[in-house]
Amino acid sequence: MASTAVAVGLALAAAGFAGRYAMQAIRQMEPQVKQALQAFPKSAFGSGYYRGGFEPKMTKREAALILGVSPTANKNKIREAHRKLMVLNHPDRGGSPYLAAKINEAKDLLDDQAKK
Repeated sequence: MASTAVAVGLALAAAGFAGRYAMQAIRQMEPQVKQALQAFPKSAFGSGYYRGGFEPKMTKREAALILGVSPTANKNKIREAHRKLMVLNHPDRGGSPYLAAKINEAKDLLDDQAKK
């Protein structure tokens, strides 16, 4: 019985020392972690999104931003980008009707101006 108490006490002491060592190591690495986080590109944390609302009359640039294609993309790329966005944002699947309308408007605008 006494040996069990001694073993438990040693185990607790070892856990305490290991925790103390871990806390000291974390404090020493804190400046390096901060520096590494600052080195990440800003777009990795959400600032790469387009800020601002929709323009009253859709332009070719805005349509390309919505679909995520080049303003000079061909019809196949436009249709594929439209399809992918509509799968994610279709109103029948819980998407926004307003966003679906904007996606369709962007596709129509770029599709009319694109070369095959």
